[in-house]
Amino acid sequence: MTEGGTGTGRSAPATLHDVAREAGVSLATASRSLNGSTRKVNEEYRKRVLEAAARLDYSPNLSAQAVARGTTTTVALLVADIADPYFSSIAAGVVAEADHERLIVTMAATERDPERELDLVRTLRGQRPRVMILAGSRPTTDPTGGALGEELRAYERSGGLVVLISRNELDLRTVLVDNLAGAEALARGLVGIGYRRFAIITGGEGLRTAADRVEGFRAGLAATGGTLEDDDVIRDAFTRDGGYDGMRRLLERGLGDVECVFAANDVMAVGALSAIRDAGLTPGTDVAIAGFDDIPTVRDVTPALTTVRVPLEEIGRRALRLALGDEAAQAEGAVHTEVVIRESTPPRK
Repeated sequence: MTEGGTGTGRSAPATLHDVAREAGVSLATASRSLNGSTRKVNEEYRKRVLEAAARLDYSPNLSAQAVARGTTTTVALLVADIADPYFSSIAAGVVAEADHERLIVTMAATERDPERELDLVRTLRGQRPRVMILAGSRPTTDPTGGALGEELRAYERSGGLVVLISRNELDLRTVLVDNLAGAEALARGLVGIGYRRFAIITGGEGLRTAADRVEGFRAGLAATGGTLEDDDVIRDAFTRDGGYDGMRRLLERGLGDVECVFAANDVMAVGALSAIRDAGLTPGTDVAIAGFDDIPTVRDVTPALTTVRVPLEEIGRRALRLALGDEAAQAEGAVHTEVVIRESTPPRK
């Protein structure tokens, strides 16, 4: 069989030249059709190239492509916790947008450990992803001594693209989430339906997202007459189990005149709901609960959870569009949040 045939009996792997010849297109067109190039390729030509590649059983040499271009066709996504629906929803948006751009997403978890995050970024730099998206909450202080920012800027100088999600402490492209304003609006909304005395369950000291949400909630209460004592801010892990343990501690100590508990994220709120039930109380009746994020599961828990809606999948999509230079994504401001009142905070008379 000749080298440009259908591949039956071929003694050597097909090359890109073979695919181009089989499809009747130029080598450049074949390359762009197969390597995820952002340059547009005529759809008919692209289809012919893909069909030819399938007939010839052609597999692109991804390592060689990475060396030639200085990058791969992958998007590296770093999240704090893969099991947290907040991050999995953002990841779903990144994956959906990456599929549209013919890119592949790899994901790693930092476990909210700044040193681990730094190590992962260093490792990923060597793998030459085209885009690196960091979705984990930044610490309130920089325990890595600025090394993370230096690593990310070095990666960008070598041709990579970085996007942060939530806050921009590192002076890089960022999809901003206004946690302060969202939490303030929630506090105002809860006071508006009759609540006056509050407690908070939140993450440990040093977590920026948690700190912003507590600060915003305090500001909303201060503006509307709600009250929150310092002793009623309970800190635990920023997880479902942390929410359970924080709520259990609050109940064991005694609620006093606390009417409503704000959990600084929805997974903590879900844990708090379980702790209330396990104590023989009824959430929404004996004590109201509110969260933040509007992860999909909170619409199905009982009672349905009052929260601040953050468009998580759209955040993931926007992050990738921003990395790839989409002008509309660059022009958009902070992500809009929305207070959603549900049965876990029934109006008080």
